[in-house]
Amino acid sequence: MSYTLEGRTGTWEIVVGLEVHAQVISHSKLFSGASASYGGEPNTHVSLVDAGFPGMLPVLNHECVAQAIRTGLGLRARINLESRFDRKNYFYADLPTGYQISQFTHPIVGEGTVEIELSDGTVRHIGITRLHMEQDAGKSMHDQDPTRSFIDLNRAGVALMEIVSEPDIRSPEEAGAYLRKLRQILRYLGTCDGNMEEGSMRADVNVSVRKAGEPFRTRCEIKNVNSIRYVMHAIEVEATRQIEVWEDGGEVDQETRLFDPSRNETRSLRSKEDAHDYRYFPDPDLLPLVVEQAWVDELERELPELPDDKRDRFIRQYGIPRYDASVLVAEQAIADYYEEVAKGRDARLAANWVTGDLFGALNRTGRSIQDTPISAQALGGMLDLMADGTINGKIAKEVFEDMLETGDSAADIVERKGLKQVTDTGAIDAAVADVLARNADKVEEYRGGKDRLFGFFVGQVMKAMAGKANPAIVNEALKKVL
Repeated sequence: MSYTLEGRTGTWEIVVGLEVHAQVISHSKLFSGASASYGGEPNTHVSLVDAGFPGMLPVLNHECVAQAIRTGLGLRARINLESRFDRKNYFYADLPTGYQISQFTHPIVGEGTVEIELSDGTVRHIGITRLHMEQDAGKSMHDQDPTRSFIDLNRAGVALMEIVSEPDIRSPEEAGAYLRKLRQILRYLGTCDGNMEEGSMRADVNVSVRKAGEPFRTRCEIKNVNSIRYVMHAIEVEATRQIEVWEDGGEVDQETRLFDPSRNETRSLRSKEDAHDYRYFPDPDLLPLVVEQAWVDELERELPELPDDKRDRFIRQYGIPRYDASVLVAEQAIADYYEEVAKGRDARLAANWVTGDLFGALNRTGRSIQDTPISAQALGGMLDLMADGTINGKIAKEVFEDMLETGDSAADIVERKGLKQVTDTGAIDAAVADVLARNADKVEEYRGGKDRLFGFFVGQVMKAMAGKANPAIVNEALKKVL
């Protein structure tokens, strides 16, 4: 999908690269034993290491390293068996030591790729430059007191993975698709919960514009955008601003900016620092990180089936369309639910019920697949009643709504309401005869060539039998008489 913006001087192309900070799922922080859980009273998840007390030495968390490697494998990226931690020096109130322990020249994960699919079916591959581990900083709170700012160090030292893309993204839609896919992969792997509202996944957005065929122009970085919708919006706003600067004869300055969605603008925060401004140097308290290939291989063997692989398997195994398969693998819990419903049943029918009626009901009631009142076994039981002719499709809709409200099984509802499908040919023949007798004029029209009236007769018979008649038998009986 080609996406461009029009300016006074013609067409402009957007160039975007994303730096995604993903909080690692682990019980404790990257270099201390303090809790890494979200929330808690301010400064209750803080060790002496996190608070920057003199003489405290960092000790690397083994599980955080494993999580970074799992993520790299999930991104089909190169795992560097030797990496190194550096000190990134800057001074801010919520950084007690005056430096952040990060990886700069030697990250744990190298080049990889993420496959995205756009709304028109176009498939693109977005390159991953690197993934490196680093500590998070604390949090400055400016709204607690009219004259003072407070510092909460609960987040200080929590392990982050910074996932840096190549400047391969060319539209807001591609950026949104990339972030959704990245979050999906992280959730499948269990390495980050992807909760952007809580800040466990956030993005720095690098934006520039150029004319077709030009080399890259100066980029600006929009810091800490915490929703996919805001990322997409910020790209368009910033690209439009840069086009106006260039077309007015100005120069875009390389700088860090903030996105203000309420004002629909980006604002300058500071000039962009180069690497030397941070005075990177190897952390003297940490040895180079060396991992064995055998351990990497073991972690790879233990990986779950990833979204793209699961989607392709669903298409092959269940014979469902690619779009349905993509929807069903959006979350691991949805995929598991579907497979339970489809097991030994009509897989296409199962997909239709899950993506149609079930998703619609969950949206209406504000529920998720995790707290659905209709279990996969219960929905499968309803499909079994359809398969053996106990109920037809119309009755199934009524049964489904009752299941949603009561949590009862389909079999119990059918029994309680007397909804069992009528397959007695004698009763159906009688209803057919009655309907045709009451509509003799339409029978003559049908026999005179108005074939479309057949559907009318079917509807009248079904109505006469309260929707309980077997549609196939009704059709056969009508054809025989007419």
